[in-house]
Parts: sequence; structure tokens; C-alpha cells
Amino acid sequence: MAKITTPEAEAKFKDNGDGTMTINLSRPLEIDGAKVGFLTMREPTVNDQLVASEAKGSEGIKEVSYFANLCDVTPDDIRRLPVRDYNRVQAAYASFTD
Repeated sequence: MAKITTPEAEAKFKDNGDGTMTINLSRPLEIDGAKVGFLTMREPTVNDQLVASEAKGSEGIKEVSYFANLCDVTPDDIRRLPVRDYNRVQAAYASFTD
């Protein structure tokens, strides 16, 4: 489940040094009845990539489901993000792959 407290708001995302990234949201999002100020994304595994590549749907639908899995939220939670926050999710993911 997504964490409920908000870390420092200056950074859009930060590497926690433990295989996770904290992604600060531009405004709180309600997830499971709680206001959430950030998401925590774990580092993807090869298996995560394999499962995502075998999923059905458009590339956008696959990406939303993939990110939801990595952030331990539902795809609907990811879909409700403002585009600026979705861009932060994409950037955090990209930092795991370089």
C-alpha cells in the first residue's frame, strides 16, 4: 500500500538508497480513503518486465498497470494522477533503467 505521510516537498522524486524511489505528488491523492502525498516505487525486476510484456492492451494501459504494480497501488490510482505527477512516475522509473 502507498505510504500516507509526506516527505520533504522540494524534490520531485528521490532515491531512497534501498531499491525504492519516493515520488512526491504535486497535490495529495486519495488512495484507500487516505490522502497520500507521495508514492513509493520499488525497483523493477526482470520478472516484472516479462509480466508487463505479456499483458494485454495498448502500450499506455500496460505502462499504467506496470507502474501501479511497482508502486503497490491500483491502475485506477495511477490513472487519477495529474499528468505532471505521472511524468514524475515515468522519470523515477527511468532512473532505475539507466
